Amino acid sequence: MLRLHQVKVGIAEQKAGLKKRAAEVLRVSPGDISKVAIVRQSIDARKKPELFYIYTLDVEVKNQERILARFKGKGNLVSRADPQPYRFPAPGNRPSAHPPVIVGMGPAGLFCGYYLALYGYRPLLLERGKCVEERRQDVDRFWETGLLDPGSNVQFGEGGAGAFSDGKLNTLVKDKDGRNGQVLETLVRFGAKESIRYEAKPHIGTDVLCQVVARMRQEILRLGGTVRFSSCVTAIETENGRVAGVTVNGEEFIPCDRLVLACGHSARDTFSMLYEKGVPMAAKSFAVGLRVEHPQEMINISQYGKADPGALGAAAYKVAAKASDGRGVYSFCMCPGGYVVNASSEAGRTAVNGMSYSGRDGKNANSAVIVSVTPEDFGSGHPLAGVAFQRRLEERAYELGGGKIPVQRYGDFYGKVRPGESLDGTGRPEGEMAGWMPQCKGGYVWADVSRILPPACNRAFVEGMEVFGRQIKGFDRPETLVSGVESRTSSPVRIQRDASLQSDVRGLYPCGEGAGYAGGITSAAMDGLRVAEAIAGGCGEL
Repeated sequence: MLRLHQVKVGIAEQKAGLKKRAAEVLRVSPGDISKVAIVRQSIDARKKPELFYIYTLDVEVKNQERILARFKGKGNLVSRADPQPYRFPAPGNRPSAHPPVIVGMGPAGLFCGYYLALYGYRPLLLERGKCVEERRQDVDRFWETGLLDPGSNVQFGEGGAGAFSDGKLNTLVKDKDGRNGQVLETLVRFGAKESIRYEAKPHIGTDVLCQVVARMRQEILRLGGTVRFSSCVTAIETENGRVAGVTVNGEEFIPCDRLVLACGHSARDTFSMLYEKGVPMAAKSFAVGLRVEHPQEMINISQYGKADPGALGAAAYKVAAKASDGRGVYSFCMCPGGYVVNASSEAGRTAVNGMSYSGRDGKNANSAVIVSVTPEDFGSGHPLAGVAFQRRLEERAYELGGGKIPVQRYGDFYGKVRPGESLDGTGRPEGEMAGWMPQCKGGYVWADVSRILPPACNRAFVEGMEVFGRQIKGFDRPETLVSGVESRTSSPVRIQRDASLQSDVRGLYPCGEGAGYAGGITSAAMDGLRVAEAIAGGCGEL
């Protein structure tokens, strides 16, 4: 099989024409090609509005060695394809007396549980929230009424925080072992679209992701696993430095000697319980910021040169800058055609996130513009100081909005951060921007959003917005909508683990985003898969 790189095809051309295009590149007859598989598809918008797909293709063709020799030394446009299939490790020699217990059913816990079930380990999955079907009802009720269920919300429940997001599946994690591809293949197996296997920026959408999650749970049960909802682990029991079991909901003891801790980045009570138990952990850097909204048509014009990109769908963007004080400022969880959502999980505190459906057909584009913070910003050297820092910001947001999402025009925000200065315009929508209003899930209220973040973060935010305004025309115009607070970008702690992926408490496997080892749906799922491999391959080696 040969791999073809940088195959350029017009956007209007159909994928069915790839065989003909591959034949042209190889200078053979289409009849000589028996198979064409897409490895990667990206968009070339350098000559917008004229747009192209750029493909990497794997091709089965007659006389492959002769063709390969023909392209030797020609910029590596054609090479030998050598795909390495993913392999789950053979089981260890000593099976455990108890099934592995997995705490949390976000991407990390779900993938860990599925692969352990697939290979016969019959895991027990404990989720503090509800199944995704009931969870969606609780979330919708919260957005409609403001009545928060602390155990079932945008952060807690089957599918994790990613279930109510854009469902982006791209990751920067290096993948020499094939876990990324395996995660995408698994999602397709349970109902995601085929194209996520090869798209440069794949996404699944909250509506499809919830269906996939439910099907994975059903398969875990069919394979002999056990799933329990509304089951919060309130204590971990140890003997001689090893895991001995967990207490659920403060009353039920479950013995186990392998415990996967995939609790998610918002399980603050779990972090406190682990700290009191003496599980080694440390505060880590993360980022906080605000959501910004623009008309999706504006982003489409900037990225594709046209307001309606047709089959390409709503355009995305990614921007980054460095503030004068050295802080990183960058977009995060960009949601084309999406919504700003109230993602709170604690009474008296407001946090926001972004969400898109699979169609990405909302009028607004939004992303978080976030600013890096380090333990030096937290005001304490305590391992949980980052949690306290997040809570202070969320309390300010709650006070400003009375539980609703506080929103402000960027022109007004700018005037508060840089007194005496102003942007061109009034900060109020006029002309073609007159209908530009927030697109939210959950109620919102106009408020002084500049009062949420620390002054240093506000200044860095403004400096970043100015840079982004030069990259995307209109990004920093005064009518831009700003809301907050985006405080749950990643875990504020890292629960330490060694090369065997275990804590100093043997048998305890910190896993995924909450433990500080992932930063999104795919990387969390990959880490869950990696922990499943460690348990299977090292069975009995505690």
